[in-house]
Amino acid sequence: MNIGLIGYGKMGKAIEKIALDRGHKITAKSNSQNPITNIDFSKIDVAIEFSEPNLALNHIKYCVKKNTPIIVGTTAWEDDLPMISDYVKENNGSMLHASNFSIGVNIFFEINKKLARLISFKNEYKPSIEETHHTEKKDSPSGTAISLVKDIIHEKNKYDSWILQKKEVTKKSSNQIPIKSIRKEQTIGQHEITYESHIDTIKIKHIAKNRDGFALGSIIAAEWIINKKGVFTMHDLIK
Repeated sequence: MNIGLIGYGKMGKAIEKIALDRGHKITAKSNSQNPITNIDFSKIDVAIEFSEPNLALNHIKYCVKKNTPIIVGTTAWEDDLPMISDYVKENNGSMLHASNFSIGVNIFFEINKKLARLISFKNEYKPSIEETHHTEKKDSPSGTAISLVKDIIHEKNKYDSWILQKKEVTKKSSNQIPIKSIRKEQTIGQHEITYESHIDTIKIKHIAKNRDGFALGSIIAAEWIINKKGVFTMHDLIK
């Protein structure tokens, strides 16, 4: 499989290494010095995109125009997801997007849904999320944390939104789930969900030890999407 990398930072380099180990070829690399318009798409079977939120939409549209499936790992653009999903479908394109490509994290997503479902009618448990990433991460909270909190909200009728916790949650925001966002040197990614009550505490946590899980998941997604049309997520792949 011939892969085009859109974005060639730390993630792009991790993807390249694992792709080569799995017998694939990297036939194009795009970054700020080599824009996507310079790429020869006739030599690409699938594109993997990890760039900037303000660039992701144009990258998706360009790949659709070139009839190239695209795997999108960039986050913080999802407000435009309905529009771009319509664009992909109307133009018979292929896109798989995810807030996190790690297989372990996607299992964590399913555990989170199950736990939220079990606790959905037990209002004494108050949920919160804490995420920790490296200092170079630009979006806060992480896309993964937002995905986790949306799944909790879907299961628990009491909560209708989330709030980035900069101080103690007030009574006014009691219908919001707080997310604490921490940035630390040399931290790949950690997500912890806590359910607190006056009698006990329930916690689930995922810790990424390196970027290999994200890179491998994006390559597995690229292998999976070949010859498919439409808009997909990692949930489609895992099921």
